[in-house]
Amino acid sequence: MSQDVFIIGVGMTPFGVHEAETVPTMTARAVREALADAGIAPSAVDGAFFANTTQGPLEGQAMIAGQIALRGIGFERLPIFNVENACASGSSALNLAITSVRAGEASVALAVGAEKMNTGDKAKTMGVFDGAYDLSDPVALERTLAALGGEVDTSGAGQRSIFMDIYAAMARNHMVTFGTTQAQIAAVSSKNHRHSVDNPLSHYRKTMSVEEILAARALAHPLTVPMCSPLTDGAAAAIVCTAEVAARIAGRRNVRVLASVAGTSVERETGDHLRHVTRLAGERAYERAGIAPSDVDVAEVHDATAFGELAISEHLGFVEPGGGGAAAEAGETTIGGRIPINTSGGLESKGHPLAATGLGQVFELVTQLRGEAGARQVDGARLALAENGGGFSPFGTGEEAVAVVTILEAP
Repeated sequence: MSQDVFIIGVGMTPFGVHEAETVPTMTARAVREALADAGIAPSAVDGAFFANTTQGPLEGQAMIAGQIALRGIGFERLPIFNVENACASGSSALNLAITSVRAGEASVALAVGAEKMNTGDKAKTMGVFDGAYDLSDPVALERTLAALGGEVDTSGAGQRSIFMDIYAAMARNHMVTFGTTQAQIAAVSSKNHRHSVDNPLSHYRKTMSVEEILAARALAHPLTVPMCSPLTDGAAAAIVCTAEVAARIAGRRNVRVLASVAGTSVERETGDHLRHVTRLAGERAYERAGIAPSDVDVAEVHDATAFGELAISEHLGFVEPGGGGAAAEAGETTIGGRIPINTSGGLESKGHPLAATGLGQVFELVTQLRGEAGARQVDGARLALAENGGGFSPFGTGEEAVAVVTILEAP
């Protein structure tokens, strides 16, 4: 169970609005690219884990989505597992692929996530997000949001997912508790929009100043539209294998998996940040990897909103509690800063095709660790961390229901 696991191939479609694409066509593009990157044929793969969250509610394909999406690539006989874990589905699929290799069930395993969110019915797509909190007790959600961030007028905010209201309530709580400002949240967003300019696979590639972000259309206070991830289509894939296979087929481009930890939220007091789901998963990942937060050279974290990145930078120990806003304003999290975060542009700019997001983060970090990120390359990157969160905790604690933390080491 302790044997080394390596990522030997990654693939990713451009993220954006792909009217002519389907879940199967995008899946095929990402998987074929990952296979070519690894230099292997489909027949070398022993098992596949397919992540998707919206095809069931949006298209009615509620079962065997992975078997259908992968059938045209050349996969036969091997086990294919369908994975749904809210916005953390892609990283969960990777976690399961890694586990299968470590357990000896597979020498080579594929993780792929794909999402087609732009189907022509925006209201229906927005409604999908309601399934990521406890629908049996909607009043509990209202109580939690009110307790976190008080009552705000969102009558003029327009169409949005419920998670923009959730993140806004979290942000208001942070502002009251730590003195975080809206301008500091905008600084995170501005940094990510700047990073995305050099990412050819990003949904948006436009710089935005803090002032432009603050002046943009408001959603639930303190969030404005550029601080939030768009509705995005796309797919991403990663191929993992044993050390023996990696040495044989992928040369010196193998990225070692030091840790892959998945965790769910716990019952706690809202103000008990030491037991936040991301902090707990991060602590386990650091322990397994044998490193400290200060050792990480580059990170991709789940910024479904700019406030999400700000908070996660604290939960992962990159900055002290309450220090995320000041760190962003000071440039600590930009490329060239102390701990570059979301060099890809993050979910705010790169896009957030839910089940593809976690694997898109891994694509970016593998590219960084191989020294192949071009203008957005972090000099000397040796250790990288990805954090992918999903859902809303059923414990009413104002946090994600699940978090997956992955730590990678350069070849």
